[in-house]
This record gives sequence, C-alpha cells and structure tokens, in this order.
Amino acid sequence: MTPTARALGATPVLALLLAAGLSGCASGPASPAAADADRPRATLDNCGTEVTLDGPPQRILTVKSSTLELALALGAGDRIIGSAFTDGPLPEALAAEADGIPTVSDKVPSKEAVLELEPDLVFAGWESNFSVDGAGERDDLQQLGIATYVAPAACKAPGYMPDPLTFDDVFDGFTEAGELLGEQKAAAALVAEQRTALDAIAPDDRGLSAVWYSSGSDQPFVGAGIGAPQMIMAAAGLENVFAEVHDTWTSTSWELIAEADPDVIVLVDAAWNTAASKQELLASNPVTAQLDAVRNERYVVVDFPATEAGIRNVDAVAAIVARLGEL
Repeated sequence: MTPTARALGATPVLALLLAAGLSGCASGPASPAAADADRPRATLDNCGTEVTLDGPPQRILTVKSSTLELALALGAGDRIIGSAFTDGPLPEALAAEADGIPTVSDKVPSKEAVLELEPDLVFAGWESNFSVDGAGERDDLQQLGIATYVAPAACKAPGYMPDPLTFDDVFDGFTEAGELLGEQKAAAALVAEQRTALDAIAPDDRGLSAVWYSSGSDQPFVGAGIGAPQMIMAAAGLENVFAEVHDTWTSTSWELIAEADPDVIVLVDAAWNTAASKQELLASNPVTAQLDAVRNERYVVVDFPATEAGIRNVDAVAAIVARLGEL
C-alpha cells in the first residue's frame, strides 16, 4: 500500500464511509457548517496533507489528463464540473463520457477560476498544481470547504514519493481514488482488468537499450530511474540508459546519449512538442545524427498522457512491445 493510502484514522472506516455515498447533487462546495451534524468525517494523508471528507464529492474539478481519465474510467463523469490542463485528446473509449464537461483552462486554473466553479474536490495530477499562482494552496482551499487530492504517484516528499514507481503503486492509486469518489466497485474492476492485460504482455527479450526522450533541444530531458518512464520501459523489456539516475526525470546531454548509443529511442508525442519534431532534431543534430537508432529510425512513440501514472500505462507497455516487434 502506498504511503498516501494510509488514513490518519482507519482506512476501512474511510472505505465504508465513502461506500455509503451522498444522495443528490450538491449545489456548492461542501463545508463543515453544511455537513450533517451526525455525519462521521474521515481524513486521508495525501502527500503529507490531511484531506478531510464528508463523503463522495459531488462537484469535481480535475487538473491534468491523468486525473480526468481516471475519474471518467471510474464512472464519476456526471460529477465532473470542469477539467483543466489536459495533455491531449481523451482515449476514444472515454470521449463520450466527457461530452459536455467544460474546459476551465488550458493550463493550471487560477484560484479565482476554481472558486467560481464551487467544487467540493479538486483532483490534481501534480502537487505543483496547488500554489499561490496556481489553483490555490491546499490549506487555503480546505479552509474554504474545498477538498484537494493529488494522484499519489505524483507525491514528491520523502516517504510519499514512490521509489521506484511500480504498477502496484499505480493500481493502489486507482483503488484509493475509487474510495475517494465512492466508486469502489468500478475501481476494483479497473484494477482487475488492467492487471490481466499487463500479465498478458510478453516483454521483448532481446535486452535492447533505450533512451526515453521527452523534451528539450539544447539539453534533452529524459526518463530516469524511478518514475513512470522506467516502469513502462522495464515492463516492455527495455533497458533504460539512465536507469541509475535516482529521479523520475532528468536533464542530460546529447554527448552522453551518443556515448550510450541506445538501440531504441522512445519519443514522447505532445501537441506542443511532437515526436516528428524530435525526429527532425535528432537527425539534424551532428552529435546524434550518426547514431544507429537515428539512422535506422528505430523509434517508439508514446503519447504524452501515457507518460504519467494513470490508466494508459498498461496500453503504453503493449504498444511499445508491439512496435519493438516491428524493429
């Protein structure tokens, strides 16, 4: 169980409380004054922040694709009042579920925008989404009756950050989100489905080395040894050139990549930094142009939303293995 799954009270009590659910749809943010006097309350330890809940949230604002997709996959789409900072189109299977959900901001929403929506939960993909210049600080929002929750895989503090991130951590996050949203059965079904799919993948067994190239032109930003890129590459059978770097991501140099001479280069595809543009850069950069992987275009492309812990990770492993079979 991840550290964030530990309740300051008793976790089974939280699960039973949230399973009971709330009837109807709230018209504004929940607050201690508005809560029923006899309703028990539960507190989660989420990335080191105490999150107090009176029951499943009825007005959810998601920040980042990973949280929007997970909330939709758990069946909470009818309670999502807005989304922000999405990283690209939704998976086809979820697109219809998101129909009618307004986009609040292309980036992190302001605190003013958050308050205007009157959510009772802001479900964020990164801790940094909560700041004075962002959606607001967590303590301030809590005092206003707005609960905040960060995907546990994104916690950064010692004792909370997965080290390394594993698929068990990702699936535990689904389970905890199911408890938080009052969708325990859906979470259990999602975890079972994804475990089965992951177990069915036969990783590439050739011991191919790889660099996970996310962004950067003068200085490349790559997947390091304890985050989602490492987790996905390892499950696909790839040996991460930067696996010994104790971080989720790291900045490196073209010279070090050239020295490593990876068999495969994983390219992150984002609307603002496409895989095609990365291929052009690698081919035009004199340091990397002569790499065998570049000359023979041994590339594997991964959509940006699949690069963070979430419901797309297992599909990313399967897609990488399939692509490797073509190389």
